[in-house]
Amino acid sequence: MNRLAIDFGSSETKIYMPGCGVVLVEATCVAVQEFTKDGEKQLSVKAYGNKARALAGRAAVNTHIINPVFEGDIVHENLAICLLEHFLEKVEITRRKLKRTEIMFILPCGCKAELKEKYKKIADELGICSVYFTITPFAAVLGHNVAVSESTPVFCLDIGYGITNIAAFSQDGLISGINVNLGGGNIDVHLIDDFAENHNIKIGALTAERIKNTVGSLLPDDNKMTVVEGREVSSGAPASIAVSSSQVYEIIITYVDKILEYVSLVMSKLPAEVSSGVMRGGIFLSGGLIKTDGIAQYIESKLKISVNLPEEPQLAAVIGAGAILSNDELFDRLASE
Repeated sequence: MNRLAIDFGSSETKIYMPGCGVVLVEATCVAVQEFTKDGEKQLSVKAYGNKARALAGRAAVNTHIINPVFEGDIVHENLAICLLEHFLEKVEITRRKLKRTEIMFILPCGCKAELKEKYKKIADELGICSVYFTITPFAAVLGHNVAVSESTPVFCLDIGYGITNIAAFSQDGLISGINVNLGGGNIDVHLIDDFAENHNIKIGALTAERIKNTVGSLLPDDNKMTVVEGREVSSGAPASIAVSSSQVYEIIITYVDKILEYVSLVMSKLPAEVSSGVMRGGIFLSGGLIKTDGIAQYIESKLKISVNLPEEPQLAAVIGAGAILSNDELFDRLASE
């Protein structure tokens, strides 16, 4: 019997295989070509994953780059099925092997029952043997390689691309938690708008993401710099501009502060005993945005509570889900059907 943990994220899909570790990290997107046949419009898949993302902003007019997952929700079920099948084949789990494969999907904290049903439908279409679920905060904290007990509460802040998970829990279950539609994707969109409005230069989504990842920082004196290429909004002519960390600081901090407002709200509603336990243990951070320079220090100073960082924040949830699959006791407590 094969076992896999899958984090089907808004930006990236990660797959973990017990005994092998993380075996796939690829963009959650599909390049779809539109064409006319017998007078009817039809679609065909041109590329998957990283190859599809590489076409963003460069594809022909009849090619569309589509993300099947938006803000944690599956919005294109048919494309999600095609994309997952492609990813599974890349890790040598064919349709035939899926009949002997158990998969654990990672869901946002507080997600609606409809989302779980979408995953079950996808699993049925692919012929997956058994499907289980866990939620991001549980998995992300276990991705820190931390033992979670029944009596000691932990607090998780996972900032992804399209969604942020905030939760306090113990091995006995969720104490309090929410997900909010804020993340790294909001920063990318804001960067695109800001460069058009204030710098007269039009940039694409891939460029905005590169700016965020290369010069984005919450260290006040950071002076990293990169050159950005695009086109002038007014004339359409090619253009380039030097961008420094200080220029994107306010944009990043705007969204981080919004997220921390929700963190404070969840913390304020915790029972006193839980709150004191969280203060002792600190906040466990995860998610792609946590890689931003200075963000951990900023969160610590803003909330006045210590923070815990995993080696690879963007992989913490899928690694933790893999730990659940590998431990029968954790599986019984933290997995659901």
